[in-house]
Amino acid sequence: MSLSVRQMLAHQGYAFPKLLAFRIQMVLSYQMMMVAIGWHIYELTHDPLSLGLIGLAEVIPYMSSALFLGHAVDHYFSRRGFATLAGLFLALNASMMVVITQYQPANTAMWIYGTVALTGFARALISPSYNTLFALIIPRASVAKAAGFGSSLFQAGLIIGPAIGGLLVGFANKYVAYEISAVLALGAAIAALMLRVKEHRSHAPMHVFASIGEGLRFVLRTQVVLGAQLLDMFAVLFGGAVALLPAFVHDVYHMGPEGLGVLRAAPAIGAIVTGIFLARHPIHQHSGRWLLLAVGGFGLCMIAFGLCRSYWLAIAILAVSGMMDGVSVILRQTILQLATPDNMRGRVSAINGIFIGSSNELGAFESGLAARLMGLVPSVIFGGLMTMTVVGVTAVKAPKLRELHLSQLH
Repeated sequence: MSLSVRQMLAHQGYAFPKLLAFRIQMVLSYQMMMVAIGWHIYELTHDPLSLGLIGLAEVIPYMSSALFLGHAVDHYFSRRGFATLAGLFLALNASMMVVITQYQPANTAMWIYGTVALTGFARALISPSYNTLFALIIPRASVAKAAGFGSSLFQAGLIIGPAIGGLLVGFANKYVAYEISAVLALGAAIAALMLRVKEHRSHAPMHVFASIGEGLRFVLRTQVVLGAQLLDMFAVLFGGAVALLPAFVHDVYHMGPEGLGVLRAAPAIGAIVTGIFLARHPIHQHSGRWLLLAVGGFGLCMIAFGLCRSYWLAIAILAVSGMMDGVSVILRQTILQLATPDNMRGRVSAINGIFIGSSNELGAFESGLAARLMGLVPSVIFGGLMTMTVVGVTAVKAPKLRELHLSQLH
């Protein structure tokens, strides 16, 4: 039986609000730190490729560790412990940025890239621990509703984090943004530590490579999971323009870091509205078609953004892109939760994180490289066109995803 929002919040001793407190503080901490780092790097280099290198610096350690951490979440220690460790690690990284900003060592950009690389390890812990804890707390019948509610709060963090980060960089100093980021990450670790969830492990630990192989085989043979992950990965790889926003703000709109914070927050404005709506009205029928339409709409928005020369119109376009992305994120999360066996959630979440994490960070690198080769605006338009191409290919090659109804997975 599906729970109401109030029942979900009170379920298992208010475990869901504590889990959401962990997630929102991690999002705020990460977003504030990355906005400050983006401006910091561009201030040092004035090179769009340097913005892409931020993503590359993060994705290499992320991808190299995610599968092993997913295995560990499934087989060892506790999910709550891993979530706490993720918060502590992110707090340490933000504290390192405080030191780098205050002392400005030689080759400052390389020190920043090194800290970003360590952030990749912290992020690799977040998805497996959060998704497994989510599954322990929320009944299956309420997964779609809870995913919409959780996504709304997540998107609120994507609004507040970049906006505050940009304002702090513009009106205070970069190290203040890093300090607050460290405090929020520490708060996330405390929220995770306060969780009281019964964790059952009905299976014996497997050899690490056999365990990872089992997770990979499940994803590869489950078309709705694989199709949804590939769709999101390639769409964000080509269509994401977030990494280039400092260059747009600086070179196209001729504004300061406060303008960057608002522009980075704009997609989440649309996504949070979508999340609230879908929490009350989950898409149980024709879910696959809605997913494809949403990603296609995201590609169209990126083309419109690339052609736009008005800062305020760009905010509106990015807000609509956030609405499209919000539908995609909620449907993909719900598919992942409902289609994955309980004893494989850590590994499948880690694999999903590689798909999504690699698309975000490699997409940032691709955006920076394309901007260097094609120019800033043509690279964004090209990305939007490629996203729409990916949607068409997925619709043809993944018929089970195209015809999916979430009601079939309950």
